[in-house]
Amino acid sequence: MKIRKHILAAASLSVAAISVPASAQVAGIATSDTAVAITRSKALGTAYLQIGTQYASVAQQLQAKRVEINNLNAQLDINKDKELTQAELDVAIKANSPLLKQLDAKQMELNTLQDPIVLAQLYAVEQIALKYDAAQQAVITAKKINVILAPDAFVWAPEAVDVTPAITAELDKVVPSVSTTPPAGWRPSRQIGALYQQIQQLINAATQQAQAAAAAQARPAAAPAAQPESR
Repeated sequence: MKIRKHILAAASLSVAAISVPASAQVAGIATSDTAVAITRSKALGTAYLQIGTQYASVAQQLQAKRVEINNLNAQLDINKDKELTQAELDVAIKANSPLLKQLDAKQMELNTLQDPIVLAQLYAVEQIALKYDAAQQAVITAKKINVILAPDAFVWAPEAVDVTPAITAELDKVVPSVSTTPPAGWRPSRQIGALYQQIQQLINAATQQAQAAAAAQARPAAAPAAQPESR
C-alpha cells in the first residue's frame, strides 16, 4: 500500500478543528468541496478517534521508527541543512552506502505498523463517501441548485454559494457512524485512495495550525523595553 501519511491522535482531534463557515440559502450556482465535507463529518471524526484509541500502543512504536529514520537521513544529509535532497541521495546511491539498506528496512517496518491504521481510516472514508451523492442531492433539492462547481472553478464568489457545510450536515443525518473494521481482503479503490490523501492533507494542515497557535500562546511575552531614568 503506497498511502502512508497520517497522524494518529493529532489527526483524530484535528478533524473537528477544521473551520466551518456559516451556511446560507443559495439558488442556481453553488460550490462544494467533497474532501472538506467528509472531513468535517461527525462519523469521520468519531471513527478516527476510535482508530486512534485502538492503535494507541502502536503510536509510540511509530514515533520510535520515525526517529530512527530521521537519524539515518541526518547521516546522509551532506550539507547538514536538515533536508535530504535527491542530489544527496544520488551521492549515497553512487557510493553504495549501507545506510540506504538500513533506511529501506526501517521504512518497511514503519509501513507495516501503519498499514492496519491507514486501512481502517480508508474504510471509514469509503463508507461516508458512498453516502455523499445522496447527501449532495438532498442539498440540491432543498436549495434549488442547478449547478455545483468545484471551489477552484470560481475566481471569486460570495460565501453563500458554498454548500459544503450543508452537505456535511446531510452526511451527519444519512451516515451518523461507520465501522472501523474492514472486511477480510478489503482494499480501497483508487478514487477512495485519492480522496483519503486529500482528507489527510486537510487534517495535517489543521494539526500544524493548531500546533503553531499553541506554541505562540506558550511563548513568553517579550519584556517591555527599559525606560530611561528621569532626572
